[in-house]
Amino acid sequence: MEFIQTEIPDIILVKPNVIEDHRGFFMESYHIEKFKIGGINCTFVQDNYAKSVQNTLRGLHFQVQYPQAKLLRCLKGKVFDVAVDIRQDSPYFGKWVGEELSEENKYQLYIPEGFAHGYYVLSKSAEITYKCSEIYHPQDEQGIRWDDPDIAINWPGDNPILSEKDKVLPMLADSDFKKSYWFIVICFFNFLKKNSKIIII
Repeated sequence: MEFIQTEIPDIILVKPNVIEDHRGFFMESYHIEKFKIGGINCTFVQDNYAKSVQNTLRGLHFQVQYPQAKLLRCLKGKVFDVAVDIRQDSPYFGKWVGEELSEENKYQLYIPEGFAHGYYVLSKSAEITYKCSEIYHPQDEQGIRWDDPDIAINWPGDNPILSEKDKVLPMLADSDFKKSYWFIVICFFNFLKKNSKIIII
């Protein structure tokens, strides 16, 4: 496996070692020790699986009180997968990373906590699976408009198929998640984890 840091270093592109012959192929999609060495030290508690038709855009979604890290892979078809940094203490706040995931390249994208996530379906249809570090809490889910001009994601299409919920999501500047108590607490503890040199026994 190869673990490649993207333009936002905490987002990691995982390239598998695929062994192919006349029978088909074999690959490891997840190996906890190799992932730790590659910079992904995460416990996953839920797997999701979705199928979408061409031009569907899902996102941009995140959870506030129960943030999720995600490990995504496209099993059928091809998608353009996007993560937006919404960590207020991050030098990359409001920046985005996009990677093409497909059944051909078999790449995976690791997105840590503190990011909004979405994807656009490039093929006739696509099936995507992803691991999550926290279970889904529908009451905690929030989102950002896919076409927020301040983020300016270079989506492959400009007239996507959206859910009714995603059509009315706010812009990042108008989102109230930044004012929530839990978001402030999470940012504070993330800051401590990154910067504290004190060991408490």
